[in-house]
Amino acid sequence: MIEKKKRPAYLSLYDKIREDIVNGTYLYNEKLPSKRSLAANAGVSTVTVEHAYALLCDEGYAEARERSGYIVIFRKKDGFAASERIEPTYHAGRGSVHTQADFPLTVLNKTMRRVLCEHGDLLLEKPEAKGCIELREAIKRYLARNRGITVETDQIVVGAGAEYLYGLIIAMLGRSHTYAIESPSYNKIEQVYRASEVRHEALPLTKEGIDSHALFESASDVLHTTPYRSYPSGVTATASKRHEYVRWASEGDRYIIEDDYESEFSVSSKPAETLFALSDKDNVIYLNTFTKTISPSLRIGYMVLPRCLLDTYEKKLGFYSCTVSTFMQLVLTELINGGDFERHINRIRRKIRKNSPSK
Repeated sequence: MIEKKKRPAYLSLYDKIREDIVNGTYLYNEKLPSKRSLAANAGVSTVTVEHAYALLCDEGYAEARERSGYIVIFRKKDGFAASERIEPTYHAGRGSVHTQADFPLTVLNKTMRRVLCEHGDLLLEKPEAKGCIELREAIKRYLARNRGITVETDQIVVGAGAEYLYGLIIAMLGRSHTYAIESPSYNKIEQVYRASEVRHEALPLTKEGIDSHALFESASDVLHTTPYRSYPSGVTATASKRHEYVRWASEGDRYIIEDDYESEFSVSSKPAETLFALSDKDNVIYLNTFTKTISPSLRIGYMVLPRCLLDTYEKKLGFYSCTVSTFMQLVLTELINGGDFERHINRIRRKIRKNSPSK
């Protein structure tokens, strides 16, 4: 099991400054305290302040300007600044800015053998409808450690990949909704909505995220977004834009489907913040898979439901059987609980940062 580590000082400082920025203590285009003065006031080293400020820049809350220090660029109420739209581009499959991060086969083979030896007849049993309790509990702890998402095990649903989970979400929310997607976006997202015969709108992307005017003028009441490196554009939603999505969803009976594909490989020293964690309205469905982090052939994904949708899920979809084998779920459980999964992610992130010209 992975031991719970004490939260680093720079992350605590980052949280405090970020909260001050979001709450308006530091306004847009205002200069943040110098590294020396903040270090003295907070009782930390200047290196700790540098790390905290670097995270704020990575997240899009601030930026470093030559001879000016660190300036706030977050605008909570003004997300309508003009920005160049991204031209639609379509590809057959889901790509990545980075190459496939192959999981070590030796580790995978060893884990598979251990599961076969230790779990015996359990491998022949039918998994629970939402997925094996062991895997869902492992995912719950992983999300709390790494993504700032604190939920209960019954909110997690395991399924055979993203496209399957998209279909479950449509069946759960219903076909009376209008679904908004990014343009351009991963082609299978639109294909699933078209195959399900539901109304959907393509909202143009800018370099900061979905165009603000298009979003707030849309007739949609469900937003399907990939805030981190939307494919094929490579656009990552800024901090201002992520808050704008949450604000949009807070108006009326609206939902967000947050597709967090590949976010684990952010070049930042911490993964990008999630809409699920940002929202306090219990209306974000978080979705991720192990396609990129382990292997496309694994075909294991999961979604985290807001509590308000648990009864709806049970009534409409509670009879569905889990589409992932018990064996592979237990293998993944071992990889997460034993630390191999996170060690692999950290190894790839270090490699990406080393090869990144911006770091």
